[in-house]
Amino acid sequence: MSRLVAVSNRVSSVRGAPLAGGLAVALVDALRENQGLWFGWSGKTVDETSQTPTLTREGEVTLATVDLTHDDHEAYYSGFANRCLWPLFHFRLDLTGYDRGHFDAYQRVNQRFARSLLPLLREDDLVWVHDYHLFPLGSELRRIGVRQRLGFFLHIPFPPRELLTTLPQHQTLVRALFDYDLVGFQIEDDVKRLAAYVEQDLGGKVGPGWMEAFGKRLRIEAFPVGIDTARYHDFAFSSHGQREWIRLREFLRGREQIIGVDRLDYTKGLVRRMNAYELLLDSQPDSHGRITYLQIAPISRGEVTAYQDFRRELEQHAAGINGKFGQVDWVPIRYVNEAIPRRRLAGLYRASRIGLVTPMRDGMNLVAKEYVAAQDEKDPGVLVLSRFAGAAQQMGEALLVNPYDTEDVASALERARTMNIDERRNRHQALMRGLLDEDVSNWRQRFLGALKQND
Repeated sequence: MSRLVAVSNRVSSVRGAPLAGGLAVALVDALRENQGLWFGWSGKTVDETSQTPTLTREGEVTLATVDLTHDDHEAYYSGFANRCLWPLFHFRLDLTGYDRGHFDAYQRVNQRFARSLLPLLREDDLVWVHDYHLFPLGSELRRIGVRQRLGFFLHIPFPPRELLTTLPQHQTLVRALFDYDLVGFQIEDDVKRLAAYVEQDLGGKVGPGWMEAFGKRLRIEAFPVGIDTARYHDFAFSSHGQREWIRLREFLRGREQIIGVDRLDYTKGLVRRMNAYELLLDSQPDSHGRITYLQIAPISRGEVTAYQDFRRELEQHAAGINGKFGQVDWVPIRYVNEAIPRRRLAGLYRASRIGLVTPMRDGMNLVAKEYVAAQDEKDPGVLVLSRFAGAAQQMGEALLVNPYDTEDVASALERARTMNIDERRNRHQALMRGLLDEDVSNWRQRFLGALKQND
């Protein structure tokens, strides 16, 4: 049996993976089944670093980590990855910063990752590389002689060619994809965007499930990421989830709650979301004192100036709405930057009549799926979901909205608030069927099954 080698920017413990969420949940079972290796950055920055990775054994899984120098972390991670690729790939050209030195560091860190990983590889390994931090890793591994099968999965959206070509290194980035055996995107629209670039800018060829350019043939497919649906549903009804549900229902005293859970990021549409809630309160006076909005937004990339500015804007906006509508015994918005453990969060979802997930652009968005999975099927809440989240491709029974249209979102909130129980149940049943059929296990098996296939 081939061993799975997962590579990501950051490595975390697999022991608490089911409770932590994120990439660890998606990978941990496959790593355990294959006595796999997880390689990436340790999360530490140092003055000088060694090419030799630190190895740690956690049950059936080996963790292999390397440190980064302060300068490399600033230029590779904070710089090129998060000041350039992140906004560009989320269609925010206005926030995209280009710096040749940051790109050089991005290449340098990927080269170092490849050299550090090489001695750990076995002949029959399957290597699965994750996300935008590591586009060039496949090329660097091939350059130093790696012939094992290489797969790459992009967790964020892929931009249209008109935006991609503003990146001075756009061709270098795309050329790197052609050194992988298989590339996976979240949705078919992302595949089509790369296909348009390959045909129109590279003069390459495109067919069903493949692309040709640079004298190479690439297999590419959409693999929408799922969640561990059954386990997350159990979280909502576990002792932790039950306690949180009871505590919150007592606190709400009969009020209905809207909940939003997002990293503090300008791509999540949080200001426009608050504008829509404000419009709801303006247009529906009967909602005053009867509905409340909880926005949980853990701080993300706090060292990046754009994020610092956005945090201040959001805090001021929430305060303004509370000042305009608040009453002695009712606060319209509760805005917190606390990161909530997944078991507690499941209880909060269950206690909320409306899940509000309105990113301006998102690769998938697993919060939408977790909200639905946490609901009580006898009395489920309603999901209001941006049509620009990848999850909308699978979750058509949600109330799909245009996050740029404040009136559209406000109207959906009012519809969700007043929706009858039969419609809520029918929508929830259909959504749950989809989540169970296309859960994280299905995603993982589909990708790895495709990676194992020879052309």
